[in-house]
Amino acid sequence: MGCCNWRCGLITGAVFGALVAILGGVLIPVGDILIETVIEPGTTAYDNWAAAGVVVYRQFWFFDVQNPIEVLNYGTSPVVIERGPYTYKTRYLPKDNIMFNPNMTVSFVLPLGAIFEPSMSAGSEEDKITSLNLAVAGAYSLAPEQFHGLLETLIRMSNSSLFQRRTVKELLWGYHDPLLKSTLGLFAPYNGTFDGPYNVFTGKDDISKVGIIDRWKGEKLSFWNDPYCDMINGTDASAFAPGLDKKKPLYFFSSDICRSVSASYERSYSLKDIEVYRYGLLPSTLASPIDNPDNRCFCRNFKTTKNCTMAGVLDLSSCQEGRPIYMSLPHFLHGSPSLLTDVLGLSPNEEHHSTYLDVEPNTGFTLKFAKRIQVNMMYGPSDKITVLKKVKDYTIFPLVWMNEVRKQDNLAVCLLQMLLNQRLCSICAVSMFICNFFFLMLVVSATWSCLSISEN
Repeated sequence: MGCCNWRCGLITGAVFGALVAILGGVLIPVGDILIETVIEPGTTAYDNWAAAGVVVYRQFWFFDVQNPIEVLNYGTSPVVIERGPYTYKTRYLPKDNIMFNPNMTVSFVLPLGAIFEPSMSAGSEEDKITSLNLAVAGAYSLAPEQFHGLLETLIRMSNSSLFQRRTVKELLWGYHDPLLKSTLGLFAPYNGTFDGPYNVFTGKDDISKVGIIDRWKGEKLSFWNDPYCDMINGTDASAFAPGLDKKKPLYFFSSDICRSVSASYERSYSLKDIEVYRYGLLPSTLASPIDNPDNRCFCRNFKTTKNCTMAGVLDLSSCQEGRPIYMSLPHFLHGSPSLLTDVLGLSPNEEHHSTYLDVEPNTGFTLKFAKRIQVNMMYGPSDKITVLKKVKDYTIFPLVWMNEVRKQDNLAVCLLQMLLNQRLCSICAVSMFICNFFFLMLVVSATWSCLSISEN
């Protein structure tokens, strides 16, 4: 009888020991997955977030005007052809001024720089483009009508016109303008500047908040004078909280357009042997307030938007230091039909002109994205400005569209695969636990029977 109790005790101890060991093997890898997605030195998320291992390129396509004389003399619609891409390596510098704060956020700035990549471009930076004159269009938009006579005098004295011919480099990064007697450029100044500072949550106290932007430039938004439009929602799109749900959209903030947007799940596919979810912007993102009432607070100019009935264009003047810049998707994708008749030669295409994110669902890391936006300016009729006397109506003119693409380097992909393999091991451990559980239950049953016999 004593021998049986001794054996039963050993069996019972072995059962509980095995259960503890198996449960430990399951729970530790699952915990590691969550730890590795926290923005904290030593984690995979931090290495992916802070360093410059991610390659980001900006590709530019310009709209070259084919009939500038006909537009000036007869008021015909501009005809454009697309020129590009002209590709630059950007965001090759790591985040700077990183500082962890007591409220579980981390602050930083994004240094900006651009290096021309000839091998990925259709020509050189010295290629010339006939495009809208930034100074003339800008001054026209900003000057009240009673000052158009003075503006006409300045235009004549500087020998300026509605269109100008400039190099790619000048249009992007700056040139000395004779009308305004200052440096103008679509992205000037750029090199040596920075975006931010940003404050984002680390996820250390709440993993669902990891990467979510708390503040930009030290404060909340105030561009749109509306609580809804001024909300900063989501991350910067480089990563999201782990464990994506296909039914829920992803929110991210873009400093290029000074607002937050959402992307919805479209499909799944394999990227370098890693399953990713593709998310894309909905057509309602830039819909007119008639079709999407949430966009009413983004409508700033009743004249250029035809009393807020125009779709596809976002007025950015309030967040671009007063510069009359209008953002859209390339070739006015999802825009009002009038945009494609006011300027001829555009061909919107969902495949080539939409924005998307490819996100690994378990970790929330973005492996690839294509952020596509178009920069436009406006000009319109004037009885006093000679170069605008033949213009019949307000025109949103496309200057350039940009495709910002991100691809992870091989080292980052390998690190992610190791993390996912660790998760796979935990899944295998769960499966083994289930199988072993039933086997151990048989052992427990035998142990119980043994104890029962001993007692009898």
